[in-house]
Amino acid sequence: MKKLTLVLLFISFFAQAQEKVNFTEKFKKENQGKYHVEVNEVKELLQIMIAITKTGLENEDMMQQEGPYYQAVLKQFKAYENEPIIHTFDSLLVQTLINNVFLTGNGISYYFKGDKLVKSDVYIFPAGGVNGVKVVENPITQYKQELEDFAKKSNFRSFYKKHKKYYANIIAQYEKEAHVGKQWKWLEQNFDTRINAYTIYCSPLINGLNYTSEFNNNNFRLIYMSLPPLSSNSYMSPIENELFNTRVMFTEIDHNYVAKPTKEHKAQIDEAFKDRTYWVDETIEGIDAYTSPRYIFDEYMTYAVYLLYCKHHYKEADFQKAFTATVAVMKDRGFTKMKEFTDKLLTVCAENPEKKIEYVYPDFLTTL
Repeated sequence: MKKLTLVLLFISFFAQAQEKVNFTEKFKKENQGKYHVEVNEVKELLQIMIAITKTGLENEDMMQQEGPYYQAVLKQFKAYENEPIIHTFDSLLVQTLINNVFLTGNGISYYFKGDKLVKSDVYIFPAGGVNGVKVVENPITQYKQELEDFAKKSNFRSFYKKHKKYYANIIAQYEKEAHVGKQWKWLEQNFDTRINAYTIYCSPLINGLNYTSEFNNNNFRLIYMSLPPLSSNSYMSPIENELFNTRVMFTEIDHNYVAKPTKEHKAQIDEAFKDRTYWVDETIEGIDAYTSPRYIFDEYMTYAVYLLYCKHHYKEADFQKAFTATVAVMKDRGFTKMKEFTDKLLTVCAENPEKKIEYVYPDFLTTL
């Protein structure tokens, strides 16, 4: 299988949130202080369609290609791999894998009513820009007829209904084991940013291409994440599985807290990270998605803050496991200075225990 390194790619949607979502008073009241996990039907249709493109079939980093669910997808849908809309999606993915985000990220802007797709009143155009790349039209609107036709022809809605119990188990595992509330509380103790709600959109077909965004509308801030199911690897101990799952989720959540102080210290970051080749290995596929010093710094900082969280919540031996695993993962992704970066952040935070993380930025950046 062809592998493209896209593990935990952070995506920032650049469109003005107020124009793209509509948080009514009713929505705010129903969601305040809560997190919600969902296997969204239209998003799952899009995940399946991407999975049977030539690109999807060849990319085991982007798509989860192990387990009975993937086999069930292939059994029912691979026969439709030569449909024109599948070739269209493949051409988009060949252009850039970021089009995966434009397709799946806008899935929540519609819902099924019978065989027809109906516009959401809440999510109007949720994924309009990714790291400087923008689209002017919601692709779900653009390909609405083709999506409806594919869903009907492939009997997608029956497939989704048949697997609702499986989806419910994924959601239950998140609610039992993800510790979202604990992570949320710690981040708001250590940053000034305040978030009103979280939504996690999950798919059994997601592997390494995860993304997050924040929507801010009508004085309500919601963090949106697209993540795989929690892992339970037999070759890992229970604590190693917990650390792995925490890393996957935490490093999506905390992007939304790190972003504000990063923006405020852009000039210092640009100076500290002006030698790009010192901080990243340009030979690693996927590293070119991080197009500026800010994005490189943010990725380092996101994972370093995860390790700070582990330092506060786990035994030293378990923290060391998390540290070693994180440094290895980041090196594989092209971020070669993770150990040095984290060691310096840990030191500065230990020297300033009374300060929130965002207020140690000036001192920390002088050490880089």
